[in-house]
Amino acid sequence: MNRDDPDTQQSADKWEVQLRKGCLELAVLAALWDQKLYGLEILKRLESDSDLVVSDGTVYPLLSRLKALGLVRSEWIVAEVGHPRRYYALTPAGKRRAQDMARIWARFTSSMSKLLAPLGKGKETDGHGNR
Repeated sequence: MNRDDPDTQQSADKWEVQLRKGCLELAVLAALWDQKLYGLEILKRLESDSDLVVSDGTVYPLLSRLKALGLVRSEWIVAEVGHPRRYYALTPAGKRRAQDMARIWARFTSSMSKLLAPLGKGKETDGHGNR
């Protein structure tokens, strides 16, 4: 497999997008762990702390779904300057869900790291164990 092949790169890019999408719920819950944030703050936190760059068109539907599930609550807060903002915070159920997901993530990434360890040693093979 040629790493310079555009089809290979495109496939890897698509896989990374799907991986990031799969992590988004956990990332949003983690961003809200210790403070309430409004939408733009959530987006900025995701980008700065996890390299997850997502649009508001992605995160707001997720926040609505999390609210419907009782995992987050929201409230409008009027700022002294500017317009009112909707702040989101975890509910007790949201905190439990975040902890459960974090445990699953830790177990999964640990086992994947073991599986992937040989790949980091720079030994490329042809798929049959031959270099």
